[in-house]
Amino acid sequence: MALGKDYVTQECSIARALEVVGERWTLLVVRDALYGVRRYNDFLVHLGIPRAVLAARLQTLTSEGILEKRRYQESPPRDEYVLTESGIGLWPTLRSLGLWGREHVSGIKLREFRHVVCDTELGPYGECRGCGTIVPVPDVVMVPGPGLDPDPADPVSKALLRPKRLLEPLVTGTV
Repeated sequence: MALGKDYVTQECSIARALEVVGERWTLLVVRDALYGVRRYNDFLVHLGIPRAVLAARLQTLTSEGILEKRRYQESPPRDEYVLTESGIGLWPTLRSLGLWGREHVSGIKLREFRHVVCDTELGPYGECRGCGTIVPVPDVVMVPGPGLDPDPADPVSKALLRPKRLLEPLVTGTV
């Protein structure tokens, strides 16, 4: 029996959310967009995702209002994908999922998320342990942790070896 793409019999907001972001790769595309990845080729090489799957995920995320497609070059025409407020709203979910994965699956600290204002590591709910506020996503700096490969093969992973603010465009040196 084929797996359906919706949960029509479920009266649950989690089921409705999974209809939008529950397919394999989707949350990883959103994660990369939070990290500042915006260009199709950068998503492609960093995720190792098939082209057709990436195109479908970007289409869905755009049509659902999670990403916005913006033209950054006219000749030849090239677009980038930028998170909307709706997409940025997935940050707490991805943060929690990452913490759960670290604690229950891998045990490896790959990245640290800090409050840019006071350089304090965020708590599990995105709160600054230093000043006690919930930190807005643009004020979060991602710092490489000890579990990251110090010599990754792809340009996105190399660029992510340096501290950077979430949402700021990632510069990889590729077109």
